[in-house]
Amino acid sequence: MVVAAAKSEPALQERIVEAIESLRSLLDHKLVTNLAVREQHANITTYLPNEPADAVVFAECTEDVQAIVRICADLDVPVIPWGAGTSLEGHVNAPLGGICVDLSRMNRILAVNTDDLDCVIEPGVTRKRLNEELRDQGLFFPLDPGADASLGGMASTRCSGTNAVRYGTMKDNVLSLKVVTPAGEVLTTATRARKSSAGYDLTRLYVGAEGTLGIITEITLKLHGIPEAISAAVCPFPTVEAACNTVIATIQSGIPVARIELLDEVQVKASNAYAKLDLAETPTLFLEFHGTEANVHEQAQRFGALAAEYGGGPSVFAVKPEERSKLWQARHDAYWSALPLRPGAKAVATDVCVPISRLAECVMETKRDIVEMGLVAPIVGHVGDGNFHTTLMVDVADPDDFAKAKLYMARLIERALAMGGTCTGEHGIGQGKMKYMAAEHGGEALEAMRAIKRALDPKNIMNPGKIVAI
Repeated sequence: MVVAAAKSEPALQERIVEAIESLRSLLDHKLVTNLAVREQHANITTYLPNEPADAVVFAECTEDVQAIVRICADLDVPVIPWGAGTSLEGHVNAPLGGICVDLSRMNRILAVNTDDLDCVIEPGVTRKRLNEELRDQGLFFPLDPGADASLGGMASTRCSGTNAVRYGTMKDNVLSLKVVTPAGEVLTTATRARKSSAGYDLTRLYVGAEGTLGIITEITLKLHGIPEAISAAVCPFPTVEAACNTVIATIQSGIPVARIELLDEVQVKASNAYAKLDLAETPTLFLEFHGTEANVHEQAQRFGALAAEYGGGPSVFAVKPEERSKLWQARHDAYWSALPLRPGAKAVATDVCVPISRLAECVMETKRDIVEMGLVAPIVGHVGDGNFHTTLMVDVADPDDFAKAKLYMARLIERALAMGGTCTGEHGIGQGKMKYMAAEHGGEALEAMRAIKRALDPKNIMNPGKIVAI
């Protein structure tokens, strides 16, 4: 057997082999050691090297997860949880080897409590499937990161998406979790109550922990009623700065937009070609308004007046579901639509988030970097909460091009931090952004995170090499 942890000490390699043999005797039909499958379960969506685990186990229930973790805990073998593989910062890589726990078969919707506006699901349920199941009951789960991610992964990375400006992020929409600890025990973080002041907030400790403290096997989510009326709009602007200033004014004036997304002129051109749209190739805001017919009409009017002050408009509205879906699919396909902009290059997506008042300044300075460095990097963003992304097209085989890309990303993050922002609004830390944690949080806060990690995972077996170095 070729062990993925060959760069680790021989003792760990031996323990990994022993763990695989123990798992094979217990869960043989759920265990795979094929290299192609292992590589598919490692990092495949970024510039980071693919570092596969030594085996993948397809868990089907909490008891399976407990059994896997107990074997690995006894042998001090790393455990890497896997949901749908859509994360962007190396979250599912196995730098020390170990066992990948694929949770995609744990995809049952266990309960929908219509009167309480919540549901209980397993982590492998994807957001699209959940909303398909909820539609007949007049309910929906609003978080929409674009990819059809698993909800377990969305909780683990504290994701947000296009609706976050109105409905919040995962930390605001998770009521409770069931978690398998590094010792193989099960804990429940909270009840279904909408609020509580009973003890430490364990739910929010695990939301965003990226699998470094335990494996989520059950999630209780807040739900919302499907709005009576929904209207989408597309509004062009003469400059990115004008579009960003309109966003700032919209948020500061209290217009309750559900979505407000920026596409710069480069991304609009790419989306036109990829999604067969005919938008003016100029910086553009995609918006969506939720509420009653009267609310939606009023919101659209107020936004239109603000946009006009900055030279924006006229807005084009889409009310029919199929028209709205086409627009938002084009926004969600930004990653894929960028690929033809530089054939043969790899798309490297990164994000930052700044206080809303600094949004225009941060985006404009980033655009200046892109031009001066001669890069291809369309900008998109959930700009209603100060979060934006760049899809950097990089020839990863060219050392000079790769070095320039890394310099650009470092400057982007340094700029965001200097403005009181964060190195990642929703992609998470994983491996890719660990080096910025000290600059963002400071030494004392980072040491507090390490203390939590050591206390809950003393053997450092849960997704090691992510968020904080132990």
